Amino acid sequence: CLVVGGGDMAIETALALSREPGTTVTLAHRGDKFDRCKPDNFEALEAAQQAKRLRVLTGCKPAEVGEDFVQLEIASHAPEKLPNDFVFVCIGGELPTAWLKKIGIEVKTMRGEAFPQAQP
Repeated sequence: CLVVGGGDMAIETALALSREPGTTVTLAHRGDKFDRCKPDNFEALEAAQQAKRLRVLTGCKPAEVGEDFVQLEIASHAPEKLPNDFVFVCIGGELPTAWLKKIGIEVKTMRGEAFPQAQP
C-alpha cells in the first residue's frame, strides 16, 4: 500500500500498516524532509525504515493511481510504477476532494461527507 503525506497522521498510518504481516508499505512525501512531525514519530519512522518494514520516498508525488498500481513522480530519479492495492491519503485537515478528482477518482458525497469511489 501507499501512504501519501508528510505529517504525523501519514507517518503514524505508515507505521501501523508496516506492523501488519505480509504488508508492503511505501510512504511518499512531496517534501525533502519530515519537518512537520513529532520527534518520536520521526524516530519511529527511521527505525522502521532501517528495519526494512517500510520504504520512504521524499520529493515524491503520485502521478497516477490505477486498479493495481501507482505511478510516482520522484525528484531524485525516474518515475516509478509500484504494484499497489490501497492508497491512504493523509495530506491535511481538509478533504483532498479536488486532488482526488484531478487524478481520476470519482468522489461521492454521502451524509455531507465526501468518500472516494474506485473507477471501474
